[in-house]
Amino acid sequence: MNAILSPVTDAGAGTGVFARPPKTLVRAVGRAIGEFDLIREGDRILLGLSGGKDSLSLLHLLHHFRRQAPVRFEFAAVTIDPQSGAFDPSPLIPYLEQLGVPYHYVREPIMALAETHMDNNSYCAFCSRMKRGLMYRTAREQGYNVLALAQHLDDLAESFLMSAFHGGRLKTMKAHYRIDAGDLRVIRPLVHARERQTADFAHAAGLPVIVENCPACFDMPTQREHMKQLLRREEAANPHAFKSLATALRPLMRDGMDQA
Repeated sequence: MNAILSPVTDAGAGTGVFARPPKTLVRAVGRAIGEFDLIREGDRILLGLSGGKDSLSLLHLLHHFRRQAPVRFEFAAVTIDPQSGAFDPSPLIPYLEQLGVPYHYVREPIMALAETHMDNNSYCAFCSRMKRGLMYRTAREQGYNVLALAQHLDDLAESFLMSAFHGGRLKTMKAHYRIDAGDLRVIRPLVHARERQTADFAHAAGLPVIVENCPACFDMPTQREHMKQLLRREEAANPHAFKSLATALRPLMRDGMDQA
């Protein structure tokens, strides 16, 4: 991978103002931090920042907890720019500079690589692996020991159904685990938060959300979108559906924590 990595800001150098997250979202993240031991004394956390509503919300939540939490930790952000004409996250550069968050902007021609190595059916998996590898590499090179990702409860529920229906396995994303190489921990502080909470916060706070319009994903319906619609219909009929799912998913979220 011949990525171009551009460190953009120094800590505390910005003049921007962080948004105050709503109490309901703070409680959800605080609950996840406590339940899954996500943030520890002295952690150096690198946030995977796509520019979507979820990762931008988590950016402001990490700032909130850095100021309020009893443990001391640092955080920075990394964005992987796949150099696709349909997705330009570069407006994040001045935004993070204004906030004064240490920032790493990594350019990698993932779209071009996918076109020569993968067909559309496997593009999303290929892109995800490439982005994750680049985030791991950035964390190692810059001295971060934790990678924070912004998947929420809706994402976990969708992943669970996809795994059950298509893979025959009871599996979802973990809240906290150590990667196979053993040198980095991965945390998901939003596992108790709903997608509508991050959407409402991003809208109310006027966060500069960047919409990703990947042609490989949007030219054909995806399994995940199908599961999202299925869950939406179920919740309309059963308002307690996600509460029950959260209880059912908790053991799967915890899987791997002994190694974290």
